[in-house]
Amino acid sequence: MSRQVFHLLMGIAIAFFVYIQMLSPLSMFVIIVLGILISLLCTKKRVPIVSWFLDKFERKNQHPGKGAIFFFLGSLIAMALFPRDIASASILILAVGDSVSPIVGIHGCVKHPLNSKKFLEGTTAGFVSSFIVAMMVVNSLEALFGSFIGMTIEALDLKAGVRKIDDNLTIPMTAGLAMIIIRLLL
Repeated sequence: MSRQVFHLLMGIAIAFFVYIQMLSPLSMFVIIVLGILISLLCTKKRVPIVSWFLDKFERKNQHPGKGAIFFFLGSLIAMALFPRDIASASILILAVGDSVSPIVGIHGCVKHPLNSKKFLEGTTAGFVSSFIVAMMVVNSLEALFGSFIGMTIEALDLKAGVRKIDDNLTIPMTAGLAMIIIRLLL
């Protein structure tokens, strides 16, 4: 659960800094490059502070920092493709929905499986919570469709061949695309 809380807080901070224009695509790109370099270093040796974070918050048996790198990459893609408010909402949908859904899905009392790892209750909780926070930066209809599409994609566990496509990339892209379409239609 600590990984989901870290994911949630990091995502809210990124969305906030994107929204107030304190985080640009260039600065996000620099963060990603530094993250990749630190990740490569962490495969060879323990790095003070960074290794502690990885021990506490990273999935085991995964390349060091992979989750955070993909989160920042998904955020960068949203920033590059969408207006500031939709990019921020997309990042919030990723941060909140993708954090709340496994907590409720795994720890909930009632479980209705959608697949081997996802539960209807978790996806629903992720949708409702991400819808609420997305309404802080976009209108309610955009937030509704963005959250619905983002959490639907999160529940699907998409694959390219045998490899799972990281939802830190797919959620902000699809949520943002849904919000852009609604905006253009209205």
